[in-house]
This record gives sequence, C-alpha cells and structure tokens, in this order.
Amino acid sequence: MRTVVLFFFLVLLSGCSLNRLFAPGEINKVTVVEYTPYMKHHRAYFTRTELETIKEDQKYLYLYDKKKRHVGLLLHPKNDYILYNLTKPEQPALTLHVTPKTTYTHVLKTFRRKGFTPVDSLTDVGVIVSVAPRRYKGIKTLLVDVQDYSSLQDLYKKAIRTYNANEIKDIQTKLPKQLVYEYYRRYEKRAHTRRHLAQLQIIAQKLQIKTQEEIYTYYLKEADQDALTAYLSQKETRSSLSRRQYKLLKKRKKFLQEEKLFNEGSLEDLIAAYKINKDPKYKERILSLIKEQQENK
Repeated sequence: MRTVVLFFFLVLLSGCSLNRLFAPGEINKVTVVEYTPYMKHHRAYFTRTELETIKEDQKYLYLYDKKKRHVGLLLHPKNDYILYNLTKPEQPALTLHVTPKTTYTHVLKTFRRKGFTPVDSLTDVGVIVSVAPRRYKGIKTLLVDVQDYSSLQDLYKKAIRTYNANEIKDIQTKLPKQLVYEYYRRYEKRAHTRRHLAQLQIIAQKLQIKTQEEIYTYYLKEADQDALTAYLSQKETRSSLSRRQYKLLKKRKKFLQEEKLFNEGSLEDLIAAYKINKDPKYKERILSLIKEQQENK
C-alpha cells in the first residue's frame, strides 16, 4: 500500500497527469470508431515531434494495396519507415529500418513488394481521410481520421452504370457525393431513355446532387447572362452536355446578349448592331433614343 501511495505522490510531484502517463499506449495505433456494412470509421493519433520528411515537404504518404483494397499511412520517425494499415487496424505495422543506402525509391520498392503503392486520389477508391495536428493527452500528435466507403461506392457505381437504383434506394448510410460525382456525370451524359433518367433521378436524390437535366433547365430558362456566360466558360461544361444542349445554351446566351444590347446599349452600339443585322426593331429603338435625346436638350 505504501508503494502505491509513493507512486502517485511521485506522479503528482513530476507535474504529470495520469492521462498523460498512460497516453503512450494509446498512440501510434489505429482504432475502430464505427463499423457497419457500408462504412468503416477508423482513427489514430501518431506522434509528430520526431517525424522526418519522406518526400519534399511531406511527412506522411498514402499507399494503397489494390488487391486487398487496404489504405496505408507511411511515416518516417527517426531511423525507421513505418507503414500503418488504416483499413485493417488489427494488422501489425510494417517497418523498414533506415541504412545509409536507404533512398525514397528503395522505400517504395520495399513496400511495393508488400502490395502497397502510392495513390494519387483516395476518393477514387472510396476513402476519405483527414489529417490534422492535435495534442492528445499532452502529446503532440497527428490525428488521422479515416472513413472507408469503398463497398458502398461499389454499389452506387453499379447502380449508376446499370441505370438501376434498386440495390441502393433503401440504404440509409449516406455516401459522400464526391466519391461518385464524376462517375455519375459520365453515365448521365450517356442516358437516353426515360427509364435511365428516372433511375438516375433516384440516385441523384440520395446523393443530394442536381441532375444534369435540372442544371440544364436552369441555365436554359432562368440564369442571367453573367451566370450563363460563366457556366459555358467552364472546361467541364462542354464535355458534360450533349451537342444539342450546348448549342441551345449558346443560342440563349446570344439572345440574352442581344436583349441586353437592345434594352441597355448606347445609341452608338445600337447603330453598329443595326448596320449588321438590319433588324427593323433596332431601327425603331435607335429613332426612339434620338428623339429622347432631342427632347432632353
């Protein structure tokens, strides 16, 4: 009993809390936050005070095992490279000890033999990861939060690709729309039948995105000239619309430009336009403006 009391007395004298005392056993470890058939949420705190740069200014790097569909986080603390499995927390971390001959290329080759290669976009594989500096029980750490929607992403992609929402319409788990947005737009452009459009409407509602038909209707009937011009100037607009849709929007843009010129244009601009189009209404508008100017003198 005296030993226990002495232990806690020494802890208090050192200025440490019990939380901080036991924190090291809780960091550098991936833990499960939530686990469902359609989403796996994992979290980890990694010590950041002794992390070395891996590449350029990067102190962490995502690697991906395509065969097993596992996401890994590579860190470089002092004399080691350690790869933590963010998808399977129970998997032990893979460690590569640093030698004078260890290079970035050597590191990648080593983990490639284990199945892991660098990945440009985790959203392409259905994973959302956020990393932020945090203090965890007095220790400087990197908080890594991982949400794996890969199985749900597969279901949505199948629904989009086959124009059949049956498998996803009753699923309550929400899929972040960025995980299939571009995929959805690609197949939406190819849809030609009413059935296809009806199924895509169901999918779009679950994803909380506007269908191209809704966007197209807005720009064709409601958008002003500035909004329409900005929309048509975007690179992705041309590829997302059919030739007929794009042609109609260009026609509407021309109409709005002419309408603005007719209603707000100067006398000089209207005269210049009339010389080209020979439109009688422009002549009437010009004569009306000339009359107004004479009356105001």
